[in-house]
Amino acid sequence: MHAICLTLPTNRACATTISAIAAEAAHAAGHFDVEVHLLILDSSDPATLSEHRQAVAALPATPHVVVHHLDESEQRAFLRAVVARADAPKPDLLLDLMLPDRVSYGACTNRAFLIAAALGCRSMHRRDSDSAYQTLDGTPVFPIHHELMSLGRPAREASAGVSQTILDPALAAEPVVLVGSSFVGELSVDIGEIRRLDPEVYYDVVGLWAPPGWSDERKRELVDESFTGAGTAPFVADHSLLTVVDPMRVDMCNVAFDHAVYERVPLPPATDTIGSDYFLLHLIHDAALPGVLHNRNIVNFYTAERRTDPGFAAYQTRLTKFFLSMLYFEFIYDRMAAAGDTLLDDERHVRPSVIAELARESTRADRTDNIDRLRSLDRSYRRLGGRYAEFADTLATRGPRLLDEVQEDIEDFALLIETWDSLVRASRTTSLHEPHG
Repeated sequence: MHAICLTLPTNRACATTISAIAAEAAHAAGHFDVEVHLLILDSSDPATLSEHRQAVAALPATPHVVVHHLDESEQRAFLRAVVARADAPKPDLLLDLMLPDRVSYGACTNRAFLIAAALGCRSMHRRDSDSAYQTLDGTPVFPIHHELMSLGRPAREASAGVSQTILDPALAAEPVVLVGSSFVGELSVDIGEIRRLDPEVYYDVVGLWAPPGWSDERKRELVDESFTGAGTAPFVADHSLLTVVDPMRVDMCNVAFDHAVYERVPLPPATDTIGSDYFLLHLIHDAALPGVLHNRNIVNFYTAERRTDPGFAAYQTRLTKFFLSMLYFEFIYDRMAAAGDTLLDDERHVRPSVIAELARESTRADRTDNIDRLRSLDRSYRRLGGRYAEFADTLATRGPRLLDEVQEDIEDFALLIETWDSLVRASRTTSLHEPHG
């Protein structure tokens, strides 16, 4: 029996999701020889945190399922102990990168990676609080079933448990390091209103994450594919594919990683930036490491908070920073793709130093394209009018600072990569629940 970590990061009310993910944990423990550490990383307000504590307390005891519900003070105590034990440079900055005071999709997953290491887990399985499971004949179809069928096994062994294999036979001895799927339901990015208001503006906005040199036709193909997941078709039967997984086919609410990857390279800890947690999907693809793509898609939905004026402004800021971050990620992704399996060392492990250097190189990119992106967003939002025009006014003031922030985010990422090994090793010898001085 080995340990796995099924994690749910949240900053919103999600008692129903907590119950549902506990059922997934029970399924895993009941069908596989694993001990499941169900990890809830809670950054909610005090009232919501209290609701979640009650939901956790009401969960039925399940053999081989251990529940860890950590608020931010508990997470911070653990991280402070890890950073101190790692004896890494800039400890205060590292602690801020691991637990910033703003939303960070990468940082919350990085915390799960370190806690998984502390718990001795061999894999980390991530879900989101604004999602639910599909059902078949009234029974939930849990992604973890596919994940545990393949993750960590040599590809030649994993091939017996999938529907189809299109993996290069030369990779047959390589372990499966990624298993994932997508979502059905609402767009993963909350921009459906823009498409309804003005389809052409929608194409202009979403097209901003394409490299500027792309043709209009290629940009439109990207826009048509972007943020739609697996559409709306309901689950009817299992299908799984052993392959080098296309990052565009996986959502971070429905993914599992083997420790051999996430203990080598973290996710970008960028704040207020959607998409910052997708980096490992690209790294695994470009290094041609085996994965499994399945079709147990999770149901995506929006919470009420996004519909409020503050929620709207916050989300549009995250979207803007995503577009601006692509200046740097395009550079990194292009060079990772060119590097191929030279991203790996002689033992076929990812080489963190190479990724860190690419990140640092990217920060020297000319900002002209990002200045153009801000101008394009300004035009698009003013054309939409209403609260979009109001956000354009905010963007006009904050734009120059956002240009600096996205570059600083990449610099922070490089630093975190360089210190990640020491943080992982320190985590392995740091107790999660004992008091930390």
